Amino acid sequence: MKRPTMTISPDIGPDRIAGWYIFNTWLQKQWGHPIRLELFSSFQKQREAIQRDEIGIIYANPFDAAMLVREKGFKAIAAAVGKSDEAVIAVNVDSSVKCVEDLPVTCRAAVTEAPDVNTISSILLEPADITRQTLQSVTADTYVVVAKLVLQNKVDVGFFLAEAYDGLSRVVRSQLRELLRSQIHDIRHVLLVEPQLQAEHETLKAILATMSSDVKGRDALANLGFVDWEILQQEDTEFMIDLMDTLVT
Repeated sequence: MKRPTMTISPDIGPDRIAGWYIFNTWLQKQWGHPIRLELFSSFQKQREAIQRDEIGIIYANPFDAAMLVREKGFKAIAAAVGKSDEAVIAVNVDSSVKCVEDLPVTCRAAVTEAPDVNTISSILLEPADITRQTLQSVTADTYVVVAKLVLQNKVDVGFFLAEAYDGLSRVVRSQLRELLRSQIHDIRHVLLVEPQLQAEHETLKAILATMSSDVKGRDALANLGFVDWEILQQEDTEFMIDLMDTLVT
């Protein structure tokens, strides 16, 4: 078996990167196979690697997960217990905007390349009659830069992954005001494995299912910000993909 490359969604916060190296080391020992962890600075670079069939294991955002399942034959094997991809729309604390209806139709939004956050946030803006055609997006590399653009009043709002927003420093958050937070619950990042590793799917599931029972496993989970893994069945993934189809149509 070739050495698989594992990667994670570029929207994972920098404070969790070390945790993925710890997880990679733990998984290699439990599985008995070497794994190469490669990180990408952008969604575009990661998707190019995916199209070149260079990725074997990936912790992906739900929109990329749908593409991987449908177009590349990947299988989602696990998701973090109690974690869902919620979006936060925030404004400068001094903004005159008190509710979404106060925003102009030509609202300026600081966004990242995260497709799930951008889609959910766009839906949250619909009560203000803001559409994807009228929304003026300013793309930033990270959520820290999104926050900076909001604080500098270069945009009206910022789109954040809720976990990233909650992870901003206290000083930064004190200068922001949460306008809206989604509560969908059923959309989340998932761990997927390529079809070439199909013979190993059940083995990997079994390893992850007992991770919290292992001392070093629990430490690795804590470094990821996870409590445990939930092992996924095919219908779990299909439900999430169907839900996303509903959101984007």
